[in-house]
Amino acid sequence: MIGSLSLDQLRVLVTIADTGSFSATGRELRRVQSAISQSVATLENMQGVQLFDRSGHRPRLTDIGRVLAAQARLVLASASQFEAIAASTHAGIEPELALAIDPLVPTAPLIESLRALRETFTHLTVTFSTEGLGGAERRIRSGDAALALCLLLPAVPNDIAAFPLLAVGLTPVVSAQHPLALLDRAVTRADLEQFVQLVLSDPVDPDGPNYGLAGGALWRFADLGRRLDFLLAGFGWCRMPEHLIVDHIAAGRLVPLKLALELTRSPSIVTIYAAHMENRQLGVAGRWLLDDLTTRLSA
Repeated sequence: MIGSLSLDQLRVLVTIADTGSFSATGRELRRVQSAISQSVATLENMQGVQLFDRSGHRPRLTDIGRVLAAQARLVLASASQFEAIAASTHAGIEPELALAIDPLVPTAPLIESLRALRETFTHLTVTFSTEGLGGAERRIRSGDAALALCLLLPAVPNDIAAFPLLAVGLTPVVSAQHPLALLDRAVTRADLEQFVQLVLSDPVDPDGPNYGLAGGALWRFADLGRRLDFLLAGFGWCRMPEHLIVDHIAAGRLVPLKLALELTRSPSIVTIYAAHMENRQLGVAGRWLLDDLTTRLSA
């Protein structure tokens, strides 16, 4: 029977399993031993099972008693989480924080901020999704995410509250084995048009706005890591975030391209924003995360 089962009975069962005796459980829970014995007897009668072997000097859990004590721990932990979430919400902390992250966002400071968030708001449920280009903005518009860390191109929309977090430099690069790496001069548009350009693209709207296109053929990628793999393999050229390629350049695997003046109009720096909808304000934890990220990235 479940209807009459109480958390108090489960707490008694778990405490006996931990302390090893009814008398120690009475002291732990500040009750007389007879009340503990009655609670166990009631629980056994309700469930139709024997939880303890009482034939020895000290009660021992039966096989079914051990299994049910383990289940009782899970139920008590879940009930504790239930109460903690309710208390946090009463204090103004959102019950869940959903994040959507653009592929250009640097990983290291994000990990540190999320670790600090978990330590500060121990009962907060955080959901996390890495999106292709344009996906993070769609998430906050649909309400599936409260906070997005993303690019907003060509400009910040009027209905989005956006806070600049970081300027990311984009460097045109090729594999050291690529023909463009062998040119001993500035690269022109005519040079680039002979080769494949590896483009980070919106997987939902690949024919939407594009920036900095100069290749004769475009290979489109939703995943920044996979694009880097193809870049290193020599399949084409592209503009990459500096923090992802500095080690490859130092090791000689990638070579920066010096662009002719005609190609320098394309943006070499893009801004990562923290963004949410104007009509959906962040909760306490969301604002805390935004402040923490701002502090870490400014350093």
